[in-house]
Amino acid sequence: MDTAIVTYLGNLRTSATHVRSGETIITDAPLDNHGKGEAFSPTDLMSTSLACCMMTLMGIAAEAKSIPLNGLKARVVKHMESDPRRVGRVELHFELEGKELDNRQRKILEHAARTCPVAQSLSKELVQELSFGYV
Repeated sequence: MDTAIVTYLGNLRTSATHVRSGETIITDAPLDNHGKGEAFSPTDLMSTSLACCMMTLMGIAAEAKSIPLNGLKARVVKHMESDPRRVGRVELHFELEGKELDNRQRKILEHAARTCPVAQSLSKELVQELSFGYV
């Protein structure tokens, strides 16, 4: 079964529709690469997908181990490189309401994040910097 149908809309913009749900996202080339920067760029999506995948795996681990996962958020910072133009580093700063979590619970969540399928699929050259804040 198809995953998505992607259509080029012109002016460096695409529309991607998820086949199963019908949900649609738009991408736009970034300002520093001839675009308008009016939507996520493809490299923004890649970096953001990394955070989404990590959070999903953290959620699965939290459910399996009865670990509360309240207020989980991630701040994504993408760093581009040139020659070739690519994402060279992604900073992911996770924060959750977790003062009460013990070291074992924190290790479970952090391990789940680091072993998500997106993280495992990206180039080993891509630096993935993760930080976890428990407030």
